[in-house]
Amino acid sequence: MGAGATGRAAAVDRRGRDGANVSRLLFVEDEPQLLRAMGITLRARGFEVRTAVDGRHALAEAASCPPDLIVLDLGLPDMDGVEVIQGLRGWTRIPIIVLSGRTSGQDKVAALDAGADDYVTKPFSIDELMARIRAVTRRASATEAGPVVNIGRYRIDLAEKRVSRQDDAGVGDPGSLTDPGSLTTAGEDGPRSLRLTPTEWRLLEALVRHPGKLVSHRQLVNQVWGPGVAEDSSSLRLYINKLRRKLEPDPTRPRYLTTEPGMGYRFQP
Repeated sequence: MGAGATGRAAAVDRRGRDGANVSRLLFVEDEPQLLRAMGITLRARGFEVRTAVDGRHALAEAASCPPDLIVLDLGLPDMDGVEVIQGLRGWTRIPIIVLSGRTSGQDKVAALDAGADDYVTKPFSIDELMARIRAVTRRASATEAGPVVNIGRYRIDLAEKRVSRQDDAGVGDPGSLTDPGSLTTAGEDGPRSLRLTPTEWRLLEALVRHPGKLVSHRQLVNQVWGPGVAEDSSSLRLYINKLRRKLEPDPTRPRYLTTEPGMGYRFQP
């Protein structure tokens, strides 16, 4: 078994024992010894650990390889950790645990108000940090379990990343996040299940998690492609049209994925 497979197996095993639904963790810290020590410790506990030594690196890393959880120091060399939290919260709900030597109530309130999920002060024990990770990820799982929504004849299960025809629920091979194909078994009334690409899934989730709400072009680009990506209305329109062709009863007259000209898109339940 290769090193990558071994690491993934260890992560699955550790999640089962620790009860934390986390495998990929981004650790942001500018103190080299602590960063190295925590990387070793967390990897030994089955995590896939990526690191960043400053705020800009952290934001770029989170966008290019989204983790399941972020552990973040506030005292970074290029920007304050609260700014990093605000930057992340502009496009993601990834759980964030602050790990900082700042002990004042004002610092804690500022970090939590910016969107941090928990705050651990230094010095700390690894057992305490693991307990906080478990608690935060349990809360995240409870709030983001993923609803089941209906679009036309299709049932969208966001938690399982599956799309199936409602009259054939549980029949056939449901579409998945990782399968890049388009359609599967077709019948007289259309395909029995759909396969969406990862980009299509992210776009669909960004819309259906806010039923009836206008989601701007900029918000969709941030959530689908990450911050720092130039707003590209043509690419966004292309993927919206792909979803409509797969999900709408009449893609030329969309009923569920509607356009607000010049502003964005809306999921109409």
